[in-house]
Amino acid sequence: MDTQQNTALTRALAEVPGPLPTSGVIHITLPHTDRFTVVGNHLAQHPDLSCTAVGLAVRIQSLPQGTEVSIKALTARCQEGERRIAAALRELEAHGYLQRFRHRLPGQKVITRTVFCNQPAALLRPRSQAPVAAPVPAPVPVPVTAQPPAQTQAQPQAHPPEPAPAPPFVPLVPPPTAPKPPRPPLPEPGTLTPELDRAATALLSDLRRHAPEFTLSEGDIHHLAPAVATWLERDAHPDTIRRTLTDDLPQPLRHPVKLLKHRLTALLPPPLPGACDLAAPARPRVVVTPFQTCDDCDRAFRSPDPGHCRDCRETREHRGEDARVAA
Repeated sequence: MDTQQNTALTRALAEVPGPLPTSGVIHITLPHTDRFTVVGNHLAQHPDLSCTAVGLAVRIQSLPQGTEVSIKALTARCQEGERRIAAALRELEAHGYLQRFRHRLPGQKVITRTVFCNQPAALLRPRSQAPVAAPVPAPVPVPVTAQPPAQTQAQPQAHPPEPAPAPPFVPLVPPPTAPKPPRPPLPEPGTLTPELDRAATALLSDLRRHAPEFTLSEGDIHHLAPAVATWLERDAHPDTIRRTLTDDLPQPLRHPVKLLKHRLTALLPPPLPGACDLAAPARPRVVVTPFQTCDDCDRAFRSPDPGHCRDCRETREHRGEDARVAA
């Protein structure tokens, strides 16, 4: 059984149009002939809906008309509990996929009707632009708050307010036909010396001893040697470079040279900082005014030069003024 499954998978992968991606999911798209439901990307890739809400919307959309979709009915069909299902229904109702309103039947009985729309944004467009869909009987809505029978017959029925238009949906995944950004160039060393080139060539040639997938040709080694020389120029150890290039490889590895280009470019370490960059910055010098002893009263005071304190200077000034007046 395993051999048949592997053979079928290999045959299906060979029939995928275009080159296979080097990372991420690979889609094998087989046409459905029965029991399928068309789901738009605006729902499958909705940025504001949880995965539970998206899955529950797909489940409701796949059910036939008239199927009960209350919280208890969905709980019986799904593995999620009532709380998660109720929260997912509130998300779908907030984004316009689900609408619930009260409907009055003959005999004054009020029931709750549930309407699921697979394209809420298209529902708000004019009739000429909206896609043709199967007609759905439009029940007469009434306010959620039920009034007594006498008051309800006397007042006209109020329509619920129209929901706000859903925000424009922007897909997170670009289409396959979108132009891809250019690949960054391979790193180049500051000076490709013969020693660096020889060491980089030897490291690339030795990769096949550690990972047979990296049996490179001479042209590939010559093309990748400047990038490896840049790592060596930045003091990266050869064992570190080898582990970075050969560890955790995807299975199966279809494009080893592309993987080496990506890792040599995306994982390039920065240059080592110099000794001056690692030195601690010098603290600003604080000048402290020393203490001096007054020549007259022996009081301590701060001054850059020895002499008299402020009080003794003032006393000397007053004595000088008095002497000048007496003269």
